[in-house]
Amino acid sequence: MTEAVLGIIGGSGLYDLPGLENGEWRKIESPWGEPSDMVRVGTIEGRKIVFLPRHGRGHCYAPTDINYRANIDVLKRAGVTDVVSVSACGSLKEELPPGRFVLVDQFIDRTFARAKSFFGAGCVAHVPFAWPVSPLLSDALAAAAKAEGIEHTRGGTYIVMEGPQFSTLAESRLYRSWDAAVIGMTNMPEAKLAREAELCYATVAMVTDYDSWHAGHGQVKVEDVIRVFGENLGKAQRLIARLARDFPREHQLCPVGSDRALDGAILTAPDKRDPALLAKLEAVAGRVLRPS
Repeated sequence: MTEAVLGIIGGSGLYDLPGLENGEWRKIESPWGEPSDMVRVGTIEGRKIVFLPRHGRGHCYAPTDINYRANIDVLKRAGVTDVVSVSACGSLKEELPPGRFVLVDQFIDRTFARAKSFFGAGCVAHVPFAWPVSPLLSDALAAAAKAEGIEHTRGGTYIVMEGPQFSTLAESRLYRSWDAAVIGMTNMPEAKLAREAELCYATVAMVTDYDSWHAGHGQVKVEDVIRVFGENLGKAQRLIARLARDFPREHQLCPVGSDRALDGAILTAPDKRDPALLAKLEAVAGRVLRPS
């Protein structure tokens, strides 16, 4: 039996949940460099939960500057099995107003300046990623949102842009033509790296604005995003606390194969693999790289 351990990646306030016991900040070293921050480890009704502030406490890192590889690596080292990302996003649909939570099920990656894989020269791997979100984790999030009376929408595509600037009007209109639901700057390559690390992954997109397309709302402003994010924070805390309380104690295998994503994925012949890279991959890929 594998113990289910929830990992939460999000912003300020999420790691101060009601009901969190034995909470402590813990530094975990990573061969991929410095993560955004220490992790906060605690329990809710006996269930272990690990928080990682994506931008660091005090919002020190812009989306492009986040060390996504180190962040996922330290969560894996902390024993996390299931990762929930909580992210502020803009809405690309009229029916998804500010304040609505969207449990996305697909991504379009428009980022271009970030390291997107643990693998590369010396150990090449290609993981399946058609279904990037764990349906069981999304089921659990939807049940928690319903139990807490939180307005939410199940399903939708998240456009991940590079940033740090917000969209132009033309970009916003383009993304709407693709039938995307929300837009943000942080879930890629985070979701791809979680898959490479064989972690189940799901996203809660907290809508803060209508991006740039909505004639009645004007262009996106940081002060408006912060205001709505603050209004959403209490709901996000309730959602995560409920999720943790109701989460299975035993990890359930993911129907889309997150837990076994590396099976058959590594192409580099054993005698051609770079020992230095293999050492860095120990936490995320040791299951398939260790000698049998």
